[in-house]
Order: sequence, then structure tokens, then C-alpha cells
Amino acid sequence: VCLQYSSSLQTTLPAPMFSRNDFSVWGFLKKCIGMELSKITMPIVFNEPLSFLQRITEYMEHTYLIHKACTLSDSIERMQLVAAFAISAVASQWDRTGKPFNPLLGETFELTRDEEGYRMISEQVSHHPPISAFYTESLNQDFSFHGSIYPKLKFWGKSVEAEPKGTMTLELSKHREAYTWTNPMCCVHNVILGKLWIEQYGTVEIVNHSTGDKCVLNFKPCGMFGKELHRVEGHIQDKSKKKHQVIYGKWTECVYSIEPKVYEVNKKAEKKSGGDSKKHKQVQSEQSTGGDDADEMPDVQETVTMIPGTPNDLSWVTACHAYSHFNFFFLDSLEPGMIGVIAPTDCRLRPDIRAMENGDIDTASQEKERLEEKQRAARRERAKDEEEWSARWFQQGNNRYTGAADWIYKGGYFDRRYSDLPDIY
Repeated sequence: VCLQYSSSLQTTLPAPMFSRNDFSVWGFLKKCIGMELSKITMPIVFNEPLSFLQRITEYMEHTYLIHKACTLSDSIERMQLVAAFAISAVASQWDRTGKPFNPLLGETFELTRDEEGYRMISEQVSHHPPISAFYTESLNQDFSFHGSIYPKLKFWGKSVEAEPKGTMTLELSKHREAYTWTNPMCCVHNVILGKLWIEQYGTVEIVNHSTGDKCVLNFKPCGMFGKELHRVEGHIQDKSKKKHQVIYGKWTECVYSIEPKVYEVNKKAEKKSGGDSKKHKQVQSEQSTGGDDADEMPDVQETVTMIPGTPNDLSWVTACHAYSHFNFFFLDSLEPGMIGVIAPTDCRLRPDIRAMENGDIDTASQEKERLEEKQRAARRERAKDEEEWSARWFQQGNNRYTGAADWIYKGGYFDRRYSDLPDIY
């Protein structure tokens, strides 16, 4: 049985998105200010019908960028493609305001895409703190991409801030190269009042541990006037810190690569011609919205302005579905042929997620509560017997390139020997 999303791609879900209008968000969240949300059981109305393990799969949506990097002989050019891949991995979060289901301890998700040339396995390896580990390998051994993610969520009154702790590692076997980076911070605005909107911000450093090349990217916060919303800007340097290329664009759309001298000349010309008129318009805009209690989402510029002299772009398009603003890429149905082939811990078999996808919110809520209680009972039994939980497909270790704590894939998942897996559903 070939398990790939393309063979079971849906363009609609069985039921429309339910209304959250009757639910008091503030009534629940006011007691959570300043707290880490991963330690709080959230009502199901916040959720979209996907596990966080499925959300991780979004990293692979633009795998063609990795395939193209594998074909290039110049390390700086390869870094350009790797940077585009790292940026595109967060693109699907734009306008994505539903919360994925927290994976149960031992939960897994697999994805094979023959047409994209890779297969992927992820597992929830820890519950407190919540850690998800994943491993992706090229079907022709061109690359591997792996990491572990520990998302720390905090509520700050009007917004939820997500710090995606964990290291991403991409290995290109042909070039004997390894790249590592961490993802930017993410903030969801107006969780209480106004239109929900998302921004990514912070510095991301992509390091080529084989050549010493580095790409430093600045995901810009939207700023007072919203001028920088979605913008990302940075540069590629070699081990002697000489700048070779400047990267600019939007994480929601595309990025461009250009020579530093051309970029600097353009920025100087832009400053000269910018003038007071733009500033005046910005101040007017601020004054017109300054009295609103919500964090107004700035007007979004439709596209990136390409600097004259830019040779080409590294672009992607992310298609979102109106149900919960999640991507067509992983709208996957549970096909009859998958039963007995995928692991019994695969999140497609979770009854609460399946019920929510079908629009049965009451059943979904009851099943979610049952599964969480079953997880707590199993934890109590292990404590009574003085047993420690052991992840099935990953083991704790250190990232061989950074030395940071990581979860390493042990192998064997696709041998399909699943007899010793826990009963979590």
C-alpha cells in the first residue's frame, strides 16, 4: 500500500467549520495570563482537526528547494536554496489560527510521497515537556532532514506567543554537508478581541557545518506602522565573514537573492526618495487606528517589490483551506487500505480528531477527554511500577553538529513491526 497524501488529497472536509461565537474565549484564558499553555488542557473549540505531528509535515511542502540544492556545485548557491526552504517552512502559519491537537505520548504520524521523493516519520517522545521528534529521508538517499520540537506557548492578555525550541538539521549526502537552524518566534494577535493575525519575528542563523558558510535571517516584527509585516531580510557569508549575497522578501510569499553592493545602492536610493510623504501617511494610519483596543492588523502589501538587478526569485505558494486555514498539502483522509499497514499509534486513527473532522464536536470533546484520562492512568501505572517511558522510534542524544540536546531516529519504523507498540487510543 502506497501511503502518500497525493493519492488521498481532499479539497473539502466532511463538515463545515463550526462557529466559535458562542464560546467565551476570555472566560477561559483570563486565568492563563503569563502561563505556559502546554500545561493547560485547552477546550476543543480552539482546535483544528489535525495533530501537531501532522503540522510538522508542513516543513516538507517545498521539498523541491532541497532537491534543487542537491544539484548545485557552489556552496553559496546551495545555501540560498536551504535558506528559502527554512523560510518557506513557516509560510503555512500565515492566517492559521486554529490550534492543532496535542499529540498523546507515543503517538506517531508517517508520510510517504513518491512524487516528491521522500518519506517521513514523527513521534511524540515526551509529554512534560511536550517534545515531538521527526525524521525525513530521501527515497534515493540524497538528503535527510530531522529534528525535535518543544513549542513553548504563553498567553499575554491579547496575544499568544510561541517559542519553537528545537534544532532543525538538514544533511545533503552528495555534498557531505550538514545545515542547522532554529525557527523564529511566532505571535498570534487578538485572541480576545478583533481579527486574529500572526507574525513571525526573531533572528534565524543557518550554519553549514562543513564549509563554515552562514545565513543570518531577520524575521522582522511588523513594527509601529506595520511596514515590516511578513518581511524577512538577511545575508549569506562565508567562514571569513565576507558577505556574498543578501536575502530579502516575505516569509508568506517568496525571497530574492542579490549581490550586497546592488542591494546597498538600492537602499540608499530608497532612503533618498522615501521622503516625508510616506512617513505622513504612516502617522495618519496610526492615528486612525490608535484608539482601538485590538492590535489592528496592518494592511498587507500584495507582493514583494523586486530590486532592479535581482537575478531570480526563490518562491513558493501556500494554498490554505477555508475550514481552518490549513493547507491542502496535508488534508489527508484515512483510506481503508491504510488500516493494518500504518502503525496503530498513527494520529489518523485518533477518534477525537476523526470526530472533529466530521463536525461532531460533542463526540470529539468526549473522546479527547477519554484519551487524556487514559494517558494519565497509564502514567500513574508506570509510576506505581517505577517504570520510565521509552520512546519507540527515537532516543535522546546530542545533535552531532551543534552538541545541543536532541532526539535521534533509531530506525526501523518502515520495517512495519508494530507488535510492541502501546495502546494509546
